[in-house]
Amino acid sequence: MSAILSADDLNDFISPGVACIKPVETLPPKSTKDTENPYEVTTEDKVQPENLPPAQISLTDCLACSGCVTSAEAVLISLQSHTEVLNTLDAHPEIPLPHEHHGRTTGNTEDTGEGMIFVASVSPQVRASLAATYGISEKEAGYMIDQFLCGPQGLRSGGKHGSGFTWVVDTNVMREAVLVLTADEVSESLGSDPAGNGPSGAENALPKRPILSSACPGWICYAEKTHPFVLPHLSRLKSPQAMSGTFLKTVLSKSLGVPASRIWHLALMPCFDKKLEASRQELTDVSWQNGDSHLDSEPHEPVRDVDCVITTRELLSLASARGFSLRNLPLQPLPSAYNPPFPEKTLDCFVSSKRSSAQQSVETGTSGGYLHHVLSTFQARNPGSQLVTNRGRNADVVEYVLTSPEGQPIMKAARYYGFRNIQNLVRKLKPARASRMPGARTVAAGRRQPVSRNAVSGASGSDYAYVEVMACPGGCTNGGGQIRVEDAREAVSPSRDVQMAGALEISTKPSPHEQRAWLARVDEAYFSMESDSENELDHRSQPLSIADKESQIHQGLARWSDYMGISLDKLVYTTYRKVESDVGKEQVSTNETANVVELAGKIGGGW
Repeated sequence: MSAILSADDLNDFISPGVACIKPVETLPPKSTKDTENPYEVTTEDKVQPENLPPAQISLTDCLACSGCVTSAEAVLISLQSHTEVLNTLDAHPEIPLPHEHHGRTTGNTEDTGEGMIFVASVSPQVRASLAATYGISEKEAGYMIDQFLCGPQGLRSGGKHGSGFTWVVDTNVMREAVLVLTADEVSESLGSDPAGNGPSGAENALPKRPILSSACPGWICYAEKTHPFVLPHLSRLKSPQAMSGTFLKTVLSKSLGVPASRIWHLALMPCFDKKLEASRQELTDVSWQNGDSHLDSEPHEPVRDVDCVITTRELLSLASARGFSLRNLPLQPLPSAYNPPFPEKTLDCFVSSKRSSAQQSVETGTSGGYLHHVLSTFQARNPGSQLVTNRGRNADVVEYVLTSPEGQPIMKAARYYGFRNIQNLVRKLKPARASRMPGARTVAAGRRQPVSRNAVSGASGSDYAYVEVMACPGGCTNGGGQIRVEDAREAVSPSRDVQMAGALEISTKPSPHEQRAWLARVDEAYFSMESDSENELDHRSQPLSIADKESQIHQGLARWSDYMGISLDKLVYTTYRKVESDVGKEQVSTNETANVVELAGKIGGGW
């Protein structure tokens, strides 16, 4: 694997051209024309070359192939790009909603059967990248995105139908729910046997210890394709992106009486691999639909919870394609006419960013704070306990030990960022290998690896209760889709932002020092949300305790489940699968016409 890794852009990019093994099947040659002489001897120079159509590879194909690891940056992602966003907005008018008034107009006043409801969810890392680029706060970056997607000076001012997005949701709100459910999952795991067989039953069996976070799609893709023995350890919870999609598709479909297929969900994410996550077959309406929905009475193709994912850099391309400059948009909340209330009042807490009390600080990290929330929860449940931090050989490997007042360990947890460190973690979790020698003891595979004196305190991996795993070194603020230093230099005009331009006076290819300095700026913008939230809450009562927050989250999730009449397990949990390689297997014979046609149809379908 190390032979195909590249250090460019501070990510773990792997080119798909190195080992992509998706077979390209061809149909049998066409029959000769009737006008041709069957007795004529044709020489090679008379044979006209056949112009075969280019092979199409979808994201679903990439998930079904084990020829590469995490190569979403260079995969043919024609169906998940800023161009697809514009094409969809131009192809479908907005479905008029009952609350549309106060001077707001759309291209069509009635539903013609081709209308869509456009919704979007935005990651806080995206706002941080925009804030660092334009020298604004993260809150102002959120206003910028709202104005562009929903406001009159943004996407609605152009296009065939003047379509825009009706609701823009902060994924931080759903992330709070994921954090609470993660702590519950770890707590249940510690109360079960090490194999993960808890009281939930066989269908919803708990993950094995240690539980590994599953919010990073690059890490999940890597585990499914190369180390399937890790899959039983993965957290069953959906990521905030996926859960936001499930929430929007389910609630809006029922409350507005619109099929889920006519609700188009765009996610703005810092990572190209999030496109792979959105393409997963497990994250469609098949996983949560009861089968008796009156809105989808006819058979249909699975509807994805997230229809399209674009990255922060692609957001700049989206604005440029429509002739907009994000910096010229108002940095203030949307007018009331473009900020409609959520149709289901009892579930408004899941879409209202004002309710969100998610913390973003150095302690929580740049990837959502999963590990920090688990440790904080257990520390609150054990008064007087102390948290001991042991750093590894680099800043992306940290071990945490929660000890009782008497110094006894209560639980161990760790953080592993970047594939180089992830490989070390996987080695520790590799199953024991039985020796072929008669009477020999079983030897764990990971014990053959030498232990550095600077390594994390010698934990075997199985000692951990929870491990936060992220593919990108430095976490999600350093995602492959974030705005790079050179992109920021192009986006900022020196004539207007002299200070920003001076900070971005760099060479064509930034040095590692300049890249680290830029990442620090993005991290600073990301962590600034905590102070903004505290200023908003100054006039309110004292912050809620962890137990009170957990109670509120559980009540909200219960209301969601009751409103939909769907089990909560179907709404918040997902599954994983081992991906097997086709290398070395017999291919379909070209003489078997029927089988080839069927295979070609499957390959050509995709998303």
